[in-house]
Amino acid sequence: MIAILASGGIALVVALFGTPLFIRFLVHRGYGQFIRDDGPTAHHTKRGTPTMGGVVIIAAVVVGYLAAHLLIRSPPTVSGLLVLGLTIGLGVVGFADDFIKISKQRSLGLRSVPKLIGQTSVGLAFAVLALQFPDRIGQTPASTKVSFTRDTMVDLAVGGAVVGTVLFVVWVLLIVAATSNGVNLTDGLDGLASSATVAVAGAYVLIGIWQSNNSCEAVSPISRCYETRDPLDLAVLAAALVGASIGFLWWNAAPAKIFMGDTGSLALGGALAGLAIASRTELLLVVLGGLFVIITLSVVIQVGSFKLTRKRVFRMAPLQHHFELVGWAEVTIVTRFIIVAILFVALGLGIFYAEWVVGRDFST
Repeated sequence: MIAILASGGIALVVALFGTPLFIRFLVHRGYGQFIRDDGPTAHHTKRGTPTMGGVVIIAAVVVGYLAAHLLIRSPPTVSGLLVLGLTIGLGVVGFADDFIKISKQRSLGLRSVPKLIGQTSVGLAFAVLALQFPDRIGQTPASTKVSFTRDTMVDLAVGGAVVGTVLFVVWVLLIVAATSNGVNLTDGLDGLASSATVAVAGAYVLIGIWQSNNSCEAVSPISRCYETRDPLDLAVLAAALVGASIGFLWWNAAPAKIFMGDTGSLALGGALAGLAIASRTELLLVVLGGLFVIITLSVVIQVGSFKLTRKRVFRMAPLQHHFELVGWAEVTIVTRFIIVAILFVALGLGIFYAEWVVGRDFST
């Protein structure tokens, strides 16, 4: 528990006090956000606001996580390092995207193909490594079984080790791409993506602690235990994510002094995807991150409808911009969307706990 509190607290301090320093650096270099002309007109006042704030978020997560381990004099686990590597890797892809936007003063950064190659490469490395490094009882950071609140009976390796590995890699790439792009699409209003990330990452702090207290090594084998390799360390990393996001949110809340950019949104999405895969809660992430899912679906629906019928369902996608054009104030949209995000997190945690209660054997 000390490591969890230290990780979150240190990451919070680093982000809270490091962000204004980074803002000064960006302003000095003239690294401001380029705003689309076809977006809501209210956003034109944000032109020139410093971006790439995700650099501070990533740095705070790394410092908080590693400092916590130094404090308790315990090395990081393989699971924690893999999720951290996924976070940093996608952050690098996002940084390249942001830097191109700034240097060329356009709303389009990396082209779709190079960006996809970057995301795929990072996800591929994570997927392959996650099936390695078994601990003393044979558990690896990830499993070829599809998971909900724990591993299900659906095993991707049922057709053989090679086929299972290939299917698992594809499955991981799908999760990573969906989550990172979902957070990226949500990052359109001041404080929205960072607030939603705090809620979901906070859920993974609780899930990691619960899984650790009810691991198959800690309780009777006939109990409803969890076969997760490093649940407590995943909670430590999730706490760093919470602290870093809150520290950044202090400066990102409306009116934002800085934007996280693709550097932050892709990194945060990668972190949440990694936590879901390593904690064996892959499909539960769909519920916990329900706000990200709704916003992503709004884009899919809008694009699909326009291609099929040449008509738009929403005034503008993603969904938050539709409500802007309807007339809702930005602060109102962010507040209401955060409420929705919290409700989804509460539902997800309720499902997670209910599955344990229903399945637990109380006869011992």
